Amino acid sequence: MLNPQIKNEILKDRQIIKFKLYGFFKNLKFFEPFLLIFLLANNLSLLQIGLLIAIREIVVNVFEIPSGIIADYYGKKKELYFCFLFYIISFIFFFFTNCFLVAAIAMIFYGLGDAFRSGTHKALIFNYLDLKNWTLYKTFVYGRTRGASLIGSALSSLLAIVFILNMPSTNYIFLASIIPYILDFFLILSYPKEIDSKIHKLGKTNIQDTLKSMLKNIFKKKQLRSLIVSNSMFEASIASIKDYVQPILQTALLSSTFIAAYNVDKNMIVKIVLGITYSIIYLISSIGSRGAYKLIKYKSRQRLLNIMYLLLVVLLIILSFSIKSPYLVILLFLLIYLMRDSRKPIFVDVVDDNMDKKERATMLSIVSQIKSAFIIILAPLMGFIADKFGLSYSLITLSFILLITFSFTFLKSSKMECNL
Repeated sequence: MLNPQIKNEILKDRQIIKFKLYGFFKNLKFFEPFLLIFLLANNLSLLQIGLLIAIREIVVNVFEIPSGIIADYYGKKKELYFCFLFYIISFIFFFFTNCFLVAAIAMIFYGLGDAFRSGTHKALIFNYLDLKNWTLYKTFVYGRTRGASLIGSALSSLLAIVFILNMPSTNYIFLASIIPYILDFFLILSYPKEIDSKIHKLGKTNIQDTLKSMLKNIFKKKQLRSLIVSNSMFEASIASIKDYVQPILQTALLSSTFIAAYNVDKNMIVKIVLGITYSIIYLISSIGSRGAYKLIKYKSRQRLLNIMYLLLVVLLIILSFSIKSPYLVILLFLLIYLMRDSRKPIFVDVVDDNMDKKERATMLSIVSQIKSAFIIILAPLMGFIADKFGLSYSLITLSFILLITFSFTFLKSSKMECNL
């Protein structure tokens, strides 16, 4: 049960507000509702797009753990400066994208940004909660900060419509996305030094020993291994198919008799509908993330993670039979996003209870790297199956893979539940 006084202090805390602003600006990616159709317009197939996602995740996989170690040993704020620099370079390459090669270079820099960001900012949040003695409120705080990020995504999708209607071409939207990332760069500069904990006077050997110890800890503890693998499969599955809503709605809308009856730019209508769709999805997901802490009053955290995992399987199966129904597709994607963003604060809370507090950035980077490894496999596979046999078969295949994985990663509350 949350202490009302502490809850009120958290909501008014200046640094917590900064954490929320960070997430808000970070998610102002105006290109997101149109990325897949932008790439398809540049004559890329779904298989090639799957390969681009795999390239991004390979880069994340290679640099994820080293970036976490750099953050823990040399400073998390410094690492975030590089993160935003890589993102900005990526957006510039996307602006010039006209073939697979340029898109691949853009994805490489985007992957570097992801690798240097993931885990690092969460570690700063947890360090601050430790300093304030608010550790027991991780689910509440992270849910609120992630909720602010999703509000940013919702607003981003609406602003994207304005930009797309007033810009010479779609690629200019990548340049507009640079502005909020510059704002986030300066926001990180304002973070207090005391939350940027570093491990000093450790050489290469010490870093290698620490990494080996952490990996051994993951594989030795069955409950921790199951938690990480289960979440990685859950997140990777959604990441591999989350933008399929774009070509599905594009096909449905372009063949719509309602649009055909009017003399309008069909492609522009598609982009407007996509912007509104993403905005609604992210707005409702924000509500789910902000209220995630309430769910743990009714079920154990591990049981909630299991239930949401199986619900994803069910939703994917239903989605595979609903491809031709745009309204049902929107509803199902909305539920998938809502579940993902309600589940994440709960997972972050549980996994933080099972890690060394001094090595948070490294451990969270390992968690993210395992997820990336699954995406590297799933994204091209889903793209290949979608190209050869259709999106329905791709979604059915994914649901069966998830179901098989679940039988090996079932989370037991009795062994893993931590005292709140």
